[in-house]
Amino acid sequence: PHHDLQAAARRQAATDPDWQADYRRWRPPVERAVAWLVHHGNRRLRYRGTIANNAWLHTRVAALNLRRLINLGLTHTGRTWHLAPASA
Repeated sequence: PHHDLQAAARRQAATDPDWQADYRRWRPPVERAVAWLVHHGNRRLRYRGTIANNAWLHTRVAALNLRRLINLGLTHTGRTWHLAPASA
């Protein structure tokens, strides 16, 4: 039922330089995020029901984000958190 819409999107992807630039910009980070998410056997859902799986997914993503921040230099001093300044 959506053949014409899909064909138009494919034509745009093949001919529109702005679309291609956006695709080149956003594809690598999205692919990396998906790879982080499915790493260590996390391709399958662990629970039955959408509520439990939604909670698990949010916890998994939060843990990955925290690990990424720690790798970027996140530290805790006293009552505040600090991210190390980017090195030049």
